[in-house]
Amino acid sequence: MADTLSYRPKAGEIPTQPGVYRFKDASGRVLYVGKAKNLRARLSNYFAPLRSLHERTRRMVTSAAGVEWTVVASDVESLQLEYTWIKEFNPPFNVKFRDDKTYPFLAITLGDEAPRVMVTRNHRIKGARYFGPYPKIWAVKDTIDLMIKAFPIRTCSDSSYKHAIQTGRPCFPGQIGRCGGPCSGRVTIEEHRAIVDDFVAFMAGGDKRFVTAATKRMRAAAERQDYESAARYRDQLQALEAVLAKSAVVLRDGVDADLFAIEHDELAASVQQFIVRGGRIRGERSWTVDKEIDVDTGELVDSILQTAYDGEVPPREIIVPALPDDADELETWLGERRPKRDGSAGKVSLHTAQRGEKAALMQTATMNAKNNLMLYKTRRSSDFVARSQALTDIQEALGMTDAPLRMECYDVSHLQGTNIVASMVVFEDGLARKDQYRRFSIADSTDDTESIYQVITRRLAYLKQEPDDLDDQVLQSGEGPVEPTKRKKFSYPPNLLIVDGGQPQVNAAARALEESGVQGIFLAGIAKRLEEVWLPDTDYPVILPRGSEALFMIQRIRDEAHRFAITHQRNRRKRDIGSVLTEVPGLGPSRVRELLRHFGSVAELKKADAAAIAEVKGIGPVLAESIHTVLSQ
Repeated sequence: MADTLSYRPKAGEIPTQPGVYRFKDASGRVLYVGKAKNLRARLSNYFAPLRSLHERTRRMVTSAAGVEWTVVASDVESLQLEYTWIKEFNPPFNVKFRDDKTYPFLAITLGDEAPRVMVTRNHRIKGARYFGPYPKIWAVKDTIDLMIKAFPIRTCSDSSYKHAIQTGRPCFPGQIGRCGGPCSGRVTIEEHRAIVDDFVAFMAGGDKRFVTAATKRMRAAAERQDYESAARYRDQLQALEAVLAKSAVVLRDGVDADLFAIEHDELAASVQQFIVRGGRIRGERSWTVDKEIDVDTGELVDSILQTAYDGEVPPREIIVPALPDDADELETWLGERRPKRDGSAGKVSLHTAQRGEKAALMQTATMNAKNNLMLYKTRRSSDFVARSQALTDIQEALGMTDAPLRMECYDVSHLQGTNIVASMVVFEDGLARKDQYRRFSIADSTDDTESIYQVITRRLAYLKQEPDDLDDQVLQSGEGPVEPTKRKKFSYPPNLLIVDGGQPQVNAAARALEESGVQGIFLAGIAKRLEEVWLPDTDYPVILPRGSEALFMIQRIRDEAHRFAITHQRNRRKRDIGSVLTEVPGLGPSRVRELLRHFGSVAELKKADAAAIAEVKGIGPVLAESIHTVLSQ
């Protein structure tokens, strides 16, 4: 394969102005849309030698048959044009949003003569004011039920409203006191509009004013012995407090912001959005993003915000985990979606949370994003059809004669060359068999390849032993019959043996497999940086389609092996340091934990002198000297 692209334009042909570029295939389909402050500088990255490109980028540029670009006047215009073209062409290599549900909103139809409050998934109603999105539809209904007790505005349909006007009788909500009754004239349109305005103001964050006013009215009515009115104000106050209790206070009063947390790996990203109004979380939303080309967090933020505010009005403040390169232009683009009353663009501040209450809220959102990504992977892997497809795709991609019904994956973990351990995880029919996981301790290893060789050699040794030596040993009681024991699970051979690593690790495992003499086991390795699958004695890796069930399953097996190895390695380090420190008289488990909590790691504790150790809570000078002496040996 040539190392350059035939359609590469000459450097002098590409302008240096800002613009938007499109990679197209031979049929004219747009494969990828991107923007650049300097088109020549940006496009030169795609036309670097193919061997130096990220594998996913290399697949995109080799799939394309040409590139086009459009020069614009400013960086903001390039952002706008990129947004338009991504929506129009739906390029397969741009970020894909897997939002499989439409979130419900609480909407107030301010464009109507007598506005109504409703639950809707249509967020394009003309003149409506929206709050949310909410995670579940019942959450919106509960909020409306409570709010109507405090602000009795219209909830009936337009047909019911018109019928009530024609008959002069209020609709059912009006008859039971859940609506002021603008349809029957119990309240005027102006009075109803005032109640609607209070409803909107409260939902937008004007909490204290309404609670204080309801409290004053209740007390005043009680003082003049108007107990019926006092009870009505009491119910209104309880409804307001119930709504506030459902919305946790996370930021100071008056803060309106949207916060986005992102957790991502090589294939997908999970997004968690918190909608904060008046310092309270008024709604939340989570969705998953498929990554076709490797992008960093800043680039993800760019794409996510463009999608999140498609047809939506952004708040004044948006908090993100990382700023994209075009943060200033993105703020301008978002400001245009928040017009002022005079029609000019509003101001939107885009920034990260470094410390304080906003950083704490970002941690909470990030934790939710991590859980959502884990849940997404778990649900995807538990799907029987998806698992079956994954096993079939792996068989075809790797050229196996049978589907890999039993797969074993191996990973090595160490701490700066010490405490070397390895893990073996087992997947059968695409599901983890944790009862068959194994751990290995490794000594006298120079690098990862040598460790892999040792582990595979030791594992395959179990398959070489005769049944009489390992599995089918007999139990004989007197002269009774001989009964074979159950075959040990560790002795079942895998169809596919996977190692965490690239070509060097695969070759080391292949050497162990060849020396063992065991036949019928297929071998592969997965390199983490590019998610490439390597086979023995090959110069080029197997590239599984991005987002495919096959790649997802192999990645999950590799990640599980890595997690299992890391956990074992950490536990072993804790045991090692614990066993050493317990030799010090007067040093118990609680003080050992305090030492590790203070210094953060065993390495830092070993570096500390006696005076530094004595600063730890519960550790005196004499005990500190004893600890330092033991660790220095």
